[in-house]
Amino acid sequence: MKELSHVDQSGDARMVDVSEKPDTRRFAKAAGVISMSRETFDAIAENRVAKGDVLPVARIAGIMAAKRTSELVPLCHPIALTDVTIDLELDASLPGVRVTTSATSVGKTGVEMEALTAAAVALLTVYDMAKALDRGMTIGEIRVTEKSGGRSGNWKNKKKST
Repeated sequence: MKELSHVDQSGDARMVDVSEKPDTRRFAKAAGVISMSRETFDAIAENRVAKGDVLPVARIAGIMAAKRTSELVPLCHPIALTDVTIDLELDASLPGVRVTTSATSVGKTGVEMEALTAAAVALLTVYDMAKALDRGMTIGEIRVTEKSGGRSGNWKNKKKST
């Protein structure tokens, strides 16, 4: 079994020392969904949610979250992000919203956690803004869909989403 990088020889959690690693371009994409009632979906699509225009607010929340990942996830390194994208798409077949995020940096460690955090917070923001209409919304399928850079190179998630 592969040794866990965030656990020391005593079994204690630790931040990985990346000081000897070379700087490389790092990129990661993540995705997730929030399912909701048809009425809530229609209210978001028609910009009838009392708190405001849901998707632009969720986009900004996702960007802000990516930049603060190391403050939220204890063993993450602070990373100077060079780009963050948040794409939110209304999907009538759910009904709900699909999010795709990306994070880019040039550095010593990957940006998967930043992309995942951006996706999670964007979806949480959709929930927060529309919860008065539908407390039964379901957030799920948050996952890394691809990454590149670093020692492990390129990777794509082969699992299909629903």
